[in-house]
Amino acid sequence: MDLILDINPTWRLVCLFVLGTVLGGQINRGIYRLAWFPRAIGPWSKPHADATQRRWFDYLPVAGWLTLRRECHLHGAAYWLRPLALEILAGLGLAGLYWWEVLSDGLAPVGPWQSRSILQLHGQFLSHALLLCLMTVATFIDFDEKTIPDTITVPGTLCGLFLAALLPASPLPVPHPDNGQVVTLLTTTPNIWPDWLTPSRGLLLGLGIYACWCFALAPKTWTLRYGWRRACSLLVASMIKNGRYRIPLGLLFGGLASIPLAWLVLEQGWPTLFSALVGLAFGGGLVWSVRIIAGVVLGKEAMGFGDVTLMSMIGAFLGWQTGLLTFFLAPGAAALISIGQWFLTRNREIAFGPYLCLSASILLVSWRWVWAATGMYFELGWYIPLLILLSLVLMSLFLGGWRLIESFLFYPRDSR
Repeated sequence: MDLILDINPTWRLVCLFVLGTVLGGQINRGIYRLAWFPRAIGPWSKPHADATQRRWFDYLPVAGWLTLRRECHLHGAAYWLRPLALEILAGLGLAGLYWWEVLSDGLAPVGPWQSRSILQLHGQFLSHALLLCLMTVATFIDFDEKTIPDTITVPGTLCGLFLAALLPASPLPVPHPDNGQVVTLLTTTPNIWPDWLTPSRGLLLGLGIYACWCFALAPKTWTLRYGWRRACSLLVASMIKNGRYRIPLGLLFGGLASIPLAWLVLEQGWPTLFSALVGLAFGGGLVWSVRIIAGVVLGKEAMGFGDVTLMSMIGAFLGWQTGLLTFFLAPGAAALISIGQWFLTRNREIAFGPYLCLSASILLVSWRWVWAATGMYFELGWYIPLLILLSLVLMSLFLGGWRLIESFLFYPRDSR
């Protein structure tokens, strides 16, 4: 760390810009390689059958896309513009994030709070930079294909849990109400840790959350059309078929071994790991609830399961409080875009994942003001789940009314 701090801050930003363009190249690689329909675009992919042989300067960040314009006849006239812009923005974004989070301590709460150590700031920066990279890949795949692969969100969620355990300062900062210090966002923030949530109960709850997450990831079929007994047998058969249970089962065993180890060994890391697990459950569970309700009321899939795993990843990195704010901020941005899209193209389908990522990014970089404005509301404690439940009921009523309006606006003949 001292070696890094000896470098002039300006040169650190320059180096981070260059590193960011390199990371941008790997982000582009992930966008095209991890998609449901992979495409041979970019220097890191296998060349198209009709493309010329790759040259060394094709691999250079940013500049390489200028030479790869020779493949426009294969991928489209302006195909190279987006990946080139992404690499430039990745460089600017990484340097800007470092300046904001480390050099300026821009996430620290507003007020005369005691500053954190430079090591804590770098741990926080590392965690957030990784999250932004993962969300960028998920965003553009969702734009392209209306899907978010588990190959992004599942490893991303595991990384969030890993960093929460090993870098206890990586979660978002909040002010301590009594001693004037800056502390990390935990499960019960801004309230005190309840007496009933003992370490052993916390371990059992954390293991239960992780086991449910692994079960949710397993490909399966569920229907009550033929009764509960038939539904359960079909569920088990669908999970065993073609060995699709192996990866979730491997994740389950790995978590059942590593989470108790962290509970035993990591005195400072366990509270942040537990908070990440709660964020995983809350973020994913909230979107899953909306997905089920909207699907039943509207009679069609309103959100993909990729949105569920994406919110689980965001919750693991940023905590359940930020996950809740993200979920309520995203529909506003999505609604504005969808209205404009409908007027221009008459297409009413949008990818919701990018707006979850956009909302999480906005909340992340403006955290000091967000928490100053909203932190008091999280003092409601157990009233928050009740308010969310009420919101879900009201949402189901609203969607039911919207379905009736939609039938008259878009399908007038069918409504007669």
